[in-house]
Amino acid sequence: MTDCLGIVLAGGLSSRMGQDKSQLERNKVSMLDFSKQLLADTGVSEILVSGNLHQVGDLVTNAGPLGGIYSVIAQKKPKAILVLPIDLPLMTSDALVKLKQVGELSQQACFYQQHYLPLYLPVNAYVELFFEQAFKHFTGKGPSIRSLMAKVPHKVLTPDNEQILFNSNTPEQWQHAKSIFTKKRSSYV
Repeated sequence: MTDCLGIVLAGGLSSRMGQDKSQLERNKVSMLDFSKQLLADTGVSEILVSGNLHQVGDLVTNAGPLGGIYSVIAQKKPKAILVLPIDLPLMTSDALVKLKQVGELSQQACFYQQHYLPLYLPVNAYVELFFEQAFKHFTGKGPSIRSLMAKVPHKVLTPDNEQILFNSNTPEQWQHAKSIFTKKRSSYV
């Protein structure tokens, strides 16, 4: 049993982006490698990539992000998970460390205000019961992370910088994010 498992959610179709988001490059590093490094920097014991084209395939098809989370929990049985979606190019390891620390200390789910992802989630009886009920008679659209949070004890944090939660799902959003991380990189030179 793994203490805290890092999960990169990369199972979406990337249909709005028009290309695989995990292969987009952030300062010459793929978003997949960038995301894995962010999780590694938090000290998680192991990192897995959720998605049918990656390490852990979906046990339930078309179940969205929660289906990917469920698939990893069901197959790997971790004590806790730290989940990072593939489409947060401005995320920082400090912000993930904060989620993990608050979550571990409180033994509660932990996420940032108005954003259910990234997410620290202890795998406890609340979570197991939710998944058992949510996927027992699954027909079609998957349950939401919001519905999970309604059933588990959780803490909501305020980010030090809201910009880190900027989500890139379209080419326009990606270009906007790219202009920000390119500008930050050039200011260090």
